Amino acid sequence: MSIKKRELMALGLAAAATMALAPLAHAQKAAPKAAAPAEDIVFGASVPLTGVFSFAGIAIDAGIKDYLTILNEGGGVKGRKVRYVAEDTGYKVDQSMAVFKRITGQNKVSLYYADSTGFVKTVNPELERLGSVLMTGASFAKEISNADKYPMQFMVGPDYAEMVTILLRYIAQTKPGAKVALVYSDTEFGRDPVDAARATIKSLKLELATEIVTAPGSVDVSAEIVKLRRADPDFTIFHGYVSAPIPEFINQAKSLGLKSQFMGTFWSMDNTTVMKMGPAADGFLGVMPYRYYYDTEGKSPMLERIRKMRPEYQTSGYMQGFLAAMLLTEAAKRTLDNGNELNGKNMKLALSSIRNFDTGGLIGVPLSIKGNSIPIGRIYKADFKAQKMLPVSDWINLQ
Repeated sequence: MSIKKRELMALGLAAAATMALAPLAHAQKAAPKAAAPAEDIVFGASVPLTGVFSFAGIAIDAGIKDYLTILNEGGGVKGRKVRYVAEDTGYKVDQSMAVFKRITGQNKVSLYYADSTGFVKTVNPELERLGSVLMTGASFAKEISNADKYPMQFMVGPDYAEMVTILLRYIAQTKPGAKVALVYSDTEFGRDPVDAARATIKSLKLELATEIVTAPGSVDVSAEIVKLRRADPDFTIFHGYVSAPIPEFINQAKSLGLKSQFMGTFWSMDNTTVMKMGPAADGFLGVMPYRYYYDTEGKSPMLERIRKMRPEYQTSGYMQGFLAAMLLTEAAKRTLDNGNELNGKNMKLALSSIRNFDTGGLIGVPLSIKGNSIPIGRIYKADFKAQKMLPVSDWINLQ
């Protein structure tokens, strides 16, 4: 075979190979690259799973986890899963700070749950420095309502002053001109709403019958009962306690024939807490920002979902954690819907855009967020025979 003929055959084979490979090359060029998995949104939390506040912390943790399970099963936030990273704090501010620094140092955190007023105040400068996190938590302190001072935080309900205002509005509607006693603990928690309560009592044309300050926890209240009896108030509002010394006050007051209606704020209002006070707590009134676990009134698909997930009673702390997760992730969703970066400022703006938001029945009316609190609540009354807190008012919205 001549050299020329061999060259021509070689060229023919090369051309045939090129033609055979062309469709494959085209297919490889046309095939889209596999999309990278969407980055998780990290939800951090400082939670008191041990210590004096563990009764609430364990419930809050469960509520957050359950809502995130529902959310992630439904596709997450814009296709991104929300990953929960939490550590126990023992309800100690220094431990909460250490947990926050560890979680935010090891993860790109966007959302965070805080366990106490002390931690919220301490961490605030760090939140502003980071600029990447939106926070809510267990605190309802009035100071946190200041959006200028706490620009990347909010509360999942009314602040303590707003809770007392809701109680006073109910009193003014029920018995105009009523005499009101304030009983509070000698703590920052206890004193928080007192100045606002005095002003509201005056503006509603009620009468401040007396103020009684006690140490927190179980104490001898015999001297305080004498003072309360002398004042003879129509209503007595307790704040700054979870339980003790409220039962001691009620039992002694009723044994002396006092007719005062006793009232509490959020952390005293869990159904289990009230019923543990015993038969004397029958008729105990208080403000609650959420529906109770067993409430079947009206349309409440999210409560029905909770009851299927957890057939046993869930506390008010659980509801608070559940709603906290709902609102934090709603802020993240709205931020991404707007095409904005997930940072504290953008998420707070997105949160503030919420109007007439349906919580699935956790709160009995649609909510709007205009500041750092959600000033909505309802008055419930203890029915000891039924072992339930039952509503005695409509939803009161201070907005």
